[in-house]
Amino acid sequence: MPAETALVLIDIQAGFDDPAWGARCNPDAEARAASLLAGWRARGAPVIHVRHLSTSPGSPLAPGPGAESKPEVAPLPGEPVFEKTVNSAFIGTGLEDHLRAVGIGALVVCGLTTPHCVSTTCRMAANLGFTVTLAHDACAAFAANADTGWSGAPPMTPQAIHDSAVSHLHGEFVTARAVADILAAP
Repeated sequence: MPAETALVLIDIQAGFDDPAWGARCNPDAEARAASLLAGWRARGAPVIHVRHLSTSPGSPLAPGPGAESKPEVAPLPGEPVFEKTVNSAFIGTGLEDHLRAVGIGALVVCGLTTPHCVSTTCRMAANLGFTVTLAHDACAAFAANADTGWSGAPPMTPQAIHDSAVSHLHGEFVTARAVADILAAP
């Protein structure tokens, strides 16, 4: 990856371990994100963390222990952390200004959850002119998203939700790649 490519870790937070989310796909997402992070740090490449601070009463992602980063991807001193209250990491944060100020033109994105904050951030990043690679195997979706209740649509599995979100992003907003392939790139 070129030096101007930043790794953006989205919402890999303790609150996603709450059983309220239900079953999820890809139980190895955090380990893969940690591997990607270790590779980025070893290269001395820019790393950016994003945390969701929910404003919904009782949310597992409300400010407090649930909002903390999971230990395997916790920020190191000096790594920027942007906090948001909506799905996009660009809304209400200084993320775009930061990226432009330090000359970042490309992003590798991973995190939780694929159909929400990851997807929204990827779409907006692409619309803002950034080149985006989605580390699809370092993302996951939950069963809590499976029954939307619209038009009698049947519930989807967490894997189907994840696959659908990645499919909608790939080719238009992102290039979806596996962590191993991203790390193997020069």
